[in-house]
Amino acid sequence: MPAEAPAPRVRQLVLKVHGRCNLACDHCYIYRHADQGWRQRPRVMGPATVAKVADRLAEHAARHRTERIRVVLHGGEPLLAGVAAIDRTVRTLRAAMPAGTTLDLAVQTNGVLLDERFLALFHEQRVDVGVSLDGDRDANDRHRRHPDGRGSHDEVARALRLLGRPEHRARYAGLLCTVDLANDPVRVYDSLLEFAPPRLDLLLPHGNWSHPPPGRRPGGTDTPYGDWLVTVFDRWYGQTPRRTGIRLFESLIALVLGGRSGTQALGGGATDVMTVETDGTIEGTDTLKTTGEESMRTGYDVFRHSLDEALRHPSLAGRPTGPAALAPACRACPVVSACGGGLYAHRWRAGHGFTHPSVYCPDLFRLVRHVQSVVAADVDALRRRAAGSGAR
Repeated sequence: MPAEAPAPRVRQLVLKVHGRCNLACDHCYIYRHADQGWRQRPRVMGPATVAKVADRLAEHAARHRTERIRVVLHGGEPLLAGVAAIDRTVRTLRAAMPAGTTLDLAVQTNGVLLDERFLALFHEQRVDVGVSLDGDRDANDRHRRHPDGRGSHDEVARALRLLGRPEHRARYAGLLCTVDLANDPVRVYDSLLEFAPPRLDLLLPHGNWSHPPPGRRPGGTDTPYGDWLVTVFDRWYGQTPRRTGIRLFESLIALVLGGRSGTQALGGGATDVMTVETDGTIEGTDTLKTTGEESMRTGYDVFRHSLDEALRHPSLAGRPTGPAALAPACRACPVVSACGGGLYAHRWRAGHGFTHPSVYCPDLFRLVRHVQSVVAADVDALRRRAAGSGAR
């Protein structure tokens, strides 16, 4: 008999400690897309909600004998909650964890408020810091602006110089950059390297078949995003030694070589990410906010439901995975083992759900094929060298 599939579990919890933001980025997937539920929720996650989240997470970890679980403090802008609230939240979560479970904590911030006070807390509580930045001043400030229109680059650069100091670098998790076709890819990459990030995340702007991303014609065969990413890949891959990791490219190389993806954007793996909003509402992966409210809303919350109950919802582990989740065109595609259909939210079409190729399908095909060819050439070269050494 085939082995029974392991029970679905949460490996990463996105905790919305603050529901508002101090920037007004025009590409934000929370405030500028379909799901506007943030308007009815508390600004800050209160102590009673945090305590219940901690109890539910501990219960889940104990049931599944989870050795390691990750919590990302998120928003909005999580630092708006303040040092005291974040300290209390972190202590509550750590205190609840059962013996044998390690809690990894991170915060994803726009960096504007990051200072020595927060970094002292993050050192004390072992919280890693990821910062969002889209490139140099021109590239970043095209979208990441204050409500009054001022750019945010200079404030974020100040925070990154602080985070990059030797005494703080242990807490530096990396940079998150949203791809913009208006920005030169090499200039963006080189400008981000100036802050010596240990890792980069390059994210495609969120969109779908009903609300396509900028410059992407649904059904078109052009590959503007694929070309952009290939340009960065070649510059990154050709550097010796490489000056940073790029999750998208490292995952793609791993998949091409038969390994596993480290990102939801590739590989079609099972869902193990859950979001808890400021009011304790349990939702699926945050990117579903870009589709429709019915895709995101589960009807579950931490006060009435366990995390295992919530996992059964179609936006979480209750949705199809593997080939069953893919459109027929994806199942027949020669790069499906690496692409995996792309990010789940990017497959959505109003009234027809998620059984479609990614709206970025041509771009993903272009990127995957390019990486396959580069990696294959390197593997062949290694084999030839090994054969030559053996002949001697």
